[in-house]
Amino acid sequence: MTSILGISAFYHDSAAALIKDGNILAAAQEERFTRKKHDANYPFNAVDFVLTKGNLKLSEVDYIVFFEKPFLKFERLLETYMAFAPKGFKSFSMSMPIWLREKLFQKKFLFEKLKQHDDQFNDIKKIKFSEHHFSHAASAFYPSPFDKAVVLTLDGVGEWATTTVAVGENNKLKILKELHFPHSLGLLYSAFTYYTGFKVNSGEYKVMGLAPYGIPKFKDLILDNLIDLKKDGSFKLNMEYFNYATGLTMTNQKFSKLFGHPVRDPKKDLLNNFHMDVASSIQAVTEEIVIKLTRNISQEYNIKNLCLAGGVALNCVANGKVLQKNIFENIWIQPAAGDAGGSIGAALAYWYKDLNMSRHTTKDSMNGAYLGPEFDEKIIENKLKILKAKFLKKTSEEISKIIAKELSNSKTVGWFQGRMEFGPRALGNRSILADPRSEKMQKELNLKIKFRESFRPFAPSVIREDLNEWFELNCDSPYMLLVSEIKKSKQISMSDKDKKLFGIDKLNVKRSSIPAITHVDYSARVQTVHKETNPKYYNLIHEFKKITNCPVLVNTSFNVRGEPIVCSIEDAFNCFMGTNLDILVIENFILYKNDQDQSLLTDNSSIFDPD
Repeated sequence: MTSILGISAFYHDSAAALIKDGNILAAAQEERFTRKKHDANYPFNAVDFVLTKGNLKLSEVDYIVFFEKPFLKFERLLETYMAFAPKGFKSFSMSMPIWLREKLFQKKFLFEKLKQHDDQFNDIKKIKFSEHHFSHAASAFYPSPFDKAVVLTLDGVGEWATTTVAVGENNKLKILKELHFPHSLGLLYSAFTYYTGFKVNSGEYKVMGLAPYGIPKFKDLILDNLIDLKKDGSFKLNMEYFNYATGLTMTNQKFSKLFGHPVRDPKKDLLNNFHMDVASSIQAVTEEIVIKLTRNISQEYNIKNLCLAGGVALNCVANGKVLQKNIFENIWIQPAAGDAGGSIGAALAYWYKDLNMSRHTTKDSMNGAYLGPEFDEKIIENKLKILKAKFLKKTSEEISKIIAKELSNSKTVGWFQGRMEFGPRALGNRSILADPRSEKMQKELNLKIKFRESFRPFAPSVIREDLNEWFELNCDSPYMLLVSEIKKSKQISMSDKDKKLFGIDKLNVKRSSIPAITHVDYSARVQTVHKETNPKYYNLIHEFKKITNCPVLVNTSFNVRGEPIVCSIEDAFNCFMGTNLDILVIENFILYKNDQDQSLLTDNSSIFDPD
């Protein structure tokens, strides 16, 4: 049996994955163990976890594959400096020491780190390197259910590439087209993330969530000044407005002057209609680029299936537009589309490309993305006793009935079940759940439980069989990566007075019979729940439907703002006791807030840095 360990690290979202004979056994991000969001360090804990899950010592692993090639990245750094010199000397001189100390000699650096897991590990030749975008493409194509597909990867930057088009057939995968740094859709979006006062590589989804509150009035300004967009979706950025190639910021003074406002300082400046219009504009530009790209590659290659990966593939609004326009018959998106997923891609790339193994497609070789740690009942019970928690133990069937009833009475529930999800989305195993029919729930969840901005939308989990009755969508969306409109029959028309509202004032208008998950533009980021991949979550929603006639729950990640999704029993209990959550369910144990020792209550609203 051949085992391959995949590793992504040293930029953001470090992760590890393990495959055995081509099957994905385990994968996890380092941030979940260290509690440091987007942790970029060597993923010691994640590697430890996947090896334990695979019942392997590191010395027994056949190959270890890193997700990108450091020498090519270093080449880009040097060539970029030469191209822009003498500008950029400060950023160049700041990055050089770490490159010369660690990154340039990554094989040796990794070898030393890996030896910490197993002193019997002594074969440096087992360490291999994939290319960044090939790892992304492999993570999208190989786990997909398609024998043949076009693969589009879009992100900030890998070694040189920022956008690639590949074609995959059976076990073969070949990149055919590339766009290179500094011309990057991911970095363009990140520039606007920075400009609107959010953290780069973290707050992009906030820009996407903010966009529907605004009007895309700056779309033409962006297309006329910042980007030269061709008919086929290829593009070049006007680097006169950006600072990321040479400086320590994303945008420059010329960028701010173009839009007439300085960069928003999140500590001093409140979000206003201007920021909403800017968010709406960059989202509209992104959608136009993605649609042009996908339309062009669909016509050029005449293949009916599309796979997506790279950070931009997490833009579920753009994904939804591609689906809506029927550019491809079928779309499959890697749930860990960002750099973390490169760990899976690197391992699979070596298995299929380098070892030339045959490939057999399955409906879901990502196993619902449930690839992380889980805990057995004895461990849970012991941990809860140590934590001085008061709990009840029930059967799975009782849990579904009890919690469905509590949810129908507007209670909020921390739901901790089975294996932790891989990727940025909670998919019903490390989730906070609530009743979508409540008008107050969105605000309450945002402000009292998540401690985050009130404008942020929530996602619905819906039983797959009932999907088309509630949403304008009729295909699987198990990874919450497609946005769809709420079904017209469930919408509530806005009054003339409501239609005149601007910005955040739109938030208080009831738009549908499930207002807690209905965004201001009648959209929702849908997760379809399937009995085969998550029977316990499916049964809970089914019981909720019996009581309410609504097969939908609010599903948001089990964490507070700035904190990674909970991983351990302690994480779940601490989040429960530090927020206004009413109930915590860990496997078959139920904890009610009112039953707990009140001296254990904490305030988590300011523990974590805002993201």
